[in-house]
Amino acid sequence: MKSIEDYVHLESKFYQKVMDQRKELFENKFTDIDVSSIDNVVIYATGSSSNAAFGALPFVSKILGLPVRIEEPSISENYLMNVSENTLCIAISQGGHSYSVVELVERLQKAGHTVFALTSEDNSPLAKKSNNLLMMGMPIEEMPYVSAGYSVAILDLILIALTVSRMNNGISETTEENYYSLINKIISKVPKVVEQSTCWVEEKIDQFSKAERIIFIGYGATYGVAREGETKITEAVRVSAWGKELEEYMHGPYLGLHKKDFIVFIEPDGKLQGRANLLKKFLNQHVDNIFTIYANDRTTDDKDLHLSLETDELLAALFMTIPIHLLAYRLSKIKKIDLEASAYPDFDKITASKI
Repeated sequence: MKSIEDYVHLESKFYQKVMDQRKELFENKFTDIDVSSIDNVVIYATGSSSNAAFGALPFVSKILGLPVRIEEPSISENYLMNVSENTLCIAISQGGHSYSVVELVERLQKAGHTVFALTSEDNSPLAKKSNNLLMMGMPIEEMPYVSAGYSVAILDLILIALTVSRMNNGISETTEENYYSLINKIISKVPKVVEQSTCWVEEKIDQFSKAERIIFIGYGATYGVAREGETKITEAVRVSAWGKELEEYMHGPYLGLHKKDFIVFIEPDGKLQGRANLLKKFLNQHVDNIFTIYANDRTTDDKDLHLSLETDELLAALFMTIPIHLLAYRLSKIKKIDLEASAYPDFDKITASKI
C-alpha cells in the first residue's frame, strides 16, 4: 500500500493529469444546466474534503462573484434542506462511501435539486446514486488517510469555478488562461516544494516529536490548510491538534495557550500578513515553539520554511499542505503508528460512517 509520503510525491503527476483532462472532467458536465441562473453555491463535504473546500473557497467565491458556503452533509440533510432552485450544489466524497454525503445527495435529488457529486471512485455508492457525477481525475487513493485526494479536490473546485464562470461570461478567456498559467507554474514547482518540505521536516522532526499539542493557524486559502493540519495530525499522529483561522484564534482560543504548545502559521504572503505578525509578536512572549511556513521567502528565522513560490495567495492551498502531510507521516513513523491498520476496527461496524 502506498503511504502518505508516496502520494505527496505523486501530487504533481495527478495535478497535471487533471489539467490535461479538465474539459472532459468538468466543462462538458455543465452544458445541461443554465449556469446564468446560479446565484449561490453550496459545497457539502466533511473531513479532508471539507478542508479542501475551505482551501478553494476564497478563489471560488472571487471567480464566480457569488456567495459560496460550505456545509456539513449531516447537518444539511437533517436541518438545512431549504435549498433554492438557483443553488449550485456540489457534494464531495473522495472515496464515495461517506454515509452522510450519499444520504444528502439522495435527499436533494428527491427534492428536485440538481447536485453534482465529486468523487474518485466511479463504482462507489455515491457514484451509483448520483444523477450528475463529476470524477476527480485521479486514481482511488489506497491510503485511508488521504493526502493527494485532498489536494486534487482543491484543484477540481478551482477548475469547476473557472469553467462555470467562463460559461457564464463572468471571466474572459484571457483571464481564464492566465489562471491556468499560474496553476501550471505551481504544478511545475511542486517537486521542488516537496524537496524543500522534506528537508525542513527532517530538520525539525525531533522537536515536533516532543509536541503534545499542535496548533495550525491560517487565513484566506490557508485556513483550509490549517484545518487539514488538525485532521492529519489527529489521524496519523494521534496527539491533540487544532486548525484555526487567524482572527478566530485571536477571539478566545488563545486563552487556552500552553507554553509547551507548538504553533505553526501557514502564511500565504497575503492581505492579512500584518495581522498574523502581530499575533506572532504576542505568542513569542509566551511560547517557545513557533514556526511559519511561508509561500515565498520572507524571514531568515531557521525555524521557518520558505517555499520560494510567489503566486496568487488564493492558490496557496495547492502546495502549502505538502509540508504538513509530510510532517504527519514522519511523526507517525517515529511514534510507530501503523496507518494501514484501523485504530478502532469496530468503529464503522457500530456507526456505519462508511457504506
